[in-house]
Amino acid sequence: MAETRECDVVIVGGGPAGLTAAIYLARFHLRTIVIDDGHSRAEWIPRTRNHAGYPGGVPGPALVAAMREQAVEYGTSIVVDRVADIGRDGDHFVASASTATVRARALLLATGVVNNRPVMDDALHDAALKAGALRYCPICDGYEVTDTAVGVIGTGDRGTKEALFLRGYTADLTLVAADGPHDLTPEHRRKLAAAGVVLVDGPARDFTLDDGRLSFETASGRQSFASVYPALGSAVHSELAEALGANTENVGCIIVDTHQRTSVPGLYAAGDVVLGLDQISHAMGEGGVAATTIRNDLAEVAPLYR
Repeated sequence: MAETRECDVVIVGGGPAGLTAAIYLARFHLRTIVIDDGHSRAEWIPRTRNHAGYPGGVPGPALVAAMREQAVEYGTSIVVDRVADIGRDGDHFVASASTATVRARALLLATGVVNNRPVMDDALHDAALKAGALRYCPICDGYEVTDTAVGVIGTGDRGTKEALFLRGYTADLTLVAADGPHDLTPEHRRKLAAAGVVLVDGPARDFTLDDGRLSFETASGRQSFASVYPALGSAVHSELAEALGANTENVGCIIVDTHQRTSVPGLYAAGDVVLGLDQISHAMGEGGVAATTIRNDLAEVAPLYR
């Protein structure tokens, strides 16, 4: 039987947005429970070097672990589980997982997104990430690929934009279609040609990690790069918000106001699940805004005096 627990705020998602919010809320003396399945995208990062305050960078898992420890220090409870269902019970939200059912006056969704991956097995994927041969965020780590051979897997508008962004770091750049011939407009091709980006048709398959470089087969033969960026989009974890009737935009990101409120009263969202810049610092800022808004909204209903 799943344990039933009561709190002021339940947070679904224990990445940078959710944990920042938890730290704030706990320090507001609000009973806070985080339900997290342990798959924060921030924990994929071998070392983030553009997070302010960490000269030399900080490993993503270490950063998330420190934030988790800080949240617990102030009284946050963390349930390691996956929320399977979300609903309402009067003026409370009810989050149901296999080990616990949590009733709360307010709900914050910090469920994030998951990058669409190239077709490769998990062990190779993780090894390539660790080696820096596979990267997902040019804003985060484009600096690290300066003047190296970089491949971008993708096509169309998304692939073009990613390749042109990375062209600011290196001239040795190849755009490889993931599944077959490129799907590019004449304007895409004009821009890529002007930037000196090489075009290679797919499919991209049979990946190997060779001396720290990621190699794979294409329609033009085997290619090898110091780093590869998949530009394949992502899956937004907004299903729980949609189940509660919250508004989302066309790719599934939750729509919020400037204080992280969704269209459903008492429901808030922060981090990558919200349309915006997918960066740790941005997610943390949204977590702080959401927590402060929740505290003030709850105080409008009943004073939070001690």
